[in-house]
Amino acid sequence: MIRLLIAGAIAYAAYRVTKKVIDDVPDDFDPFLPPPQDDGEALRRQSATMGAEPQR
Repeated sequence: MIRLLIAGAIAYAAYRVTKKVIDDVPDDFDPFLPPPQDDGEALRRQSATMGAEPQR
């Protein structure tokens, strides 16, 4: 019973810390976005990685 209470307290503390960290991130924060890629080039690379060249 004591172990369950301790586990619950740890889970609640982790929840509160995570919520605090998320709230501290500014609203105007832009995540890193990779540059856009040509879909055809991405598909060719993916097909080559899987070992199947696309039919042309």
